[in-house]
Amino acid sequence: MAALTPTPTPVRAALIGVTGRMGEALLRAAPAFPRLNITAAVASPMSLSLGRDAGEAAGVGCLHVPITSDLPRALAEADVALDFSSATATRANLAACRAARKPLLIGTTGFAAELDGAFAAAGRDIALLIAPNTSLGVTLLLELVRIAARSLPPSFDIDILDTHHRTKPDAPSGTALALGAAAREARQACASAAGASGAAAARDQPRREGEIGFASVRAGDTVGEHTVLFAGPGEALFLTHRATDRGIFARGALAAALWLQSRPPGWYTMRDLLEQKQ
Repeated sequence: MAALTPTPTPVRAALIGVTGRMGEALLRAAPAFPRLNITAAVASPMSLSLGRDAGEAAGVGCLHVPITSDLPRALAEADVALDFSSATATRANLAACRAARKPLLIGTTGFAAELDGAFAAAGRDIALLIAPNTSLGVTLLLELVRIAARSLPPSFDIDILDTHHRTKPDAPSGTALALGAAAREARQACASAAGASGAAAARDQPRREGEIGFASVRAGDTVGEHTVLFAGPGEALFLTHRATDRGIFARGALAAALWLQSRPPGWYTMRDLLEQKQ
């Protein structure tokens, strides 16, 4: 008689920022991940949705998961947390997950660079994945940008354009900054590139070789589009990722959360997940 295949252990997830665009997208995408159970839904203490069922608030039907602002209690009922709230809450959410020893995926962008120290410290205690973009396509785009930046001579200018919906607060986007960082790190000769923020110098000055330029458009209900332009004498290379459905980010985040839940403590990126798939 053949041995029975063991049933994978269900993974309980807490969604932080459940009433936002991504929170609702995560709830809609969750049924495609039967191993993952949404057991807690967290919103701001000022949210008008506190006490409501998370599924009903998102329009996906009753989930019997009330929306709460009590993060420590939510973490007690979860195996992994996904944070898509706001940059102002990142430090507190990180501290709560570290105290509870629960893996955390942070999909929020726009937080201060000073948090790097807190991320590094938390990574010694929990599995932490920082993901300015949870799309697998964007993760691959980052790898293509690294290849292009390494392969093309410094005489090629690099410019990054990001387009998002009109209510997105941060510009450049977290993904655009990640693309800039990937290009900068791969191009070792960029000693005079942009500083920690990744922004280019003012255009009333001659452009320096190796400088990376950024441009942001916030209009309509655009989900997200990122283009990296490598422009050289007589030729140009465009690398573009266009998102038409916010569900791609939700599906990528849920897949990453399942993967992260079984990782040892450390500071991870979506690149780690992509390399494992390869």
